[in-house]
Amino acid sequence: MDMEKKLKEMSLVFKTLGHPVRLRIAAGLANNKCACVKEIWECLGMPQAIVSQHLKVMKQNGVLVARREGAKVCYSLRTDLITQMVKMLEINPHP
Repeated sequence: MDMEKKLKEMSLVFKTLGHPVRLRIAAGLANNKCACVKEIWECLGMPQAIVSQHLKVMKQNGVLVARREGAKVCYSLRTDLITQMVKMLEINPHP
């Protein structure tokens, strides 16, 4: 993957995490590794519909991975992407 494409992907991830609710979701998943929709909205104390909208955006933008467990959908952070971003920032600290 060329540098320009990586930078665009990173920019989209940062933009996605720029919303306070999505950042809270990411922080919670970083601690728990994986959680189902119900666990996430109960933990946040927010309506399920709002949390589901944010989860959808995060999945579409490549921040989350969804896995179906029977009737439940569970989400986890794309740790490969986060690790790649951290490494890229360490390697390229200057513009």
